[in-house]
Amino acid sequence: MRSGGKSSGEVKSTEDHSMNVRTAARRAQAGFTLIELMIVVAIIGILAAIAIPQYQTYVAKSQVTRALAESGALKTKVDTCLLDGKTTLGAAPACEPGATLSTILTGAAYGDLPAATAGSGYPVIDLQGGTADATITATLGNSASAALKDNTITWTRNKDTGSWACVSTADAKYNQASCPKAAAAGGGGGL
Repeated sequence: MRSGGKSSGEVKSTEDHSMNVRTAARRAQAGFTLIELMIVVAIIGILAAIAIPQYQTYVAKSQVTRALAESGALKTKVDTCLLDGKTTLGAAPACEPGATLSTILTGAAYGDLPAATAGSGYPVIDLQGGTADATITATLGNSASAALKDNTITWTRNKDTGSWACVSTADAKYNQASCPKAAAAGGGGGL
């Protein structure tokens, strides 16, 4: 026996145990391997490549819907003005449809409306003096999505029937069914 009362087998067993504890402690502190981190980064990259374009499309669709609602809200007031014989825009007795500023539109103020501030605009109304189809045009710009800049949503009132129709120049994927993409001019083809 060795001094201290332990046999050589007991000493070796104790050394093995302390070696295993140190090795286990090192493994616990090791963290992730480089390949594991690279796999996580690749997965995040793939998800971002899919999610970001989908989110941008969602934002553009919501802005077209917003512009459609902001400009469409003026139809009733324009109808009332035309039926009351008010065929010019401005303060009473002229037509004042009460448009509100929008951060996604670029139209200038008219009538008694306050001037458009930087980064905002109004839907543009053209009553045509009551002799032709009136229009309400919302031109997208300012803080609208880059995919929508300079596109328009146009409501046209048929002067004979009083019915309204809507067309948009934005890509079809952003438009609502109630306001489809305008047909291309000069469609060619024909006999």
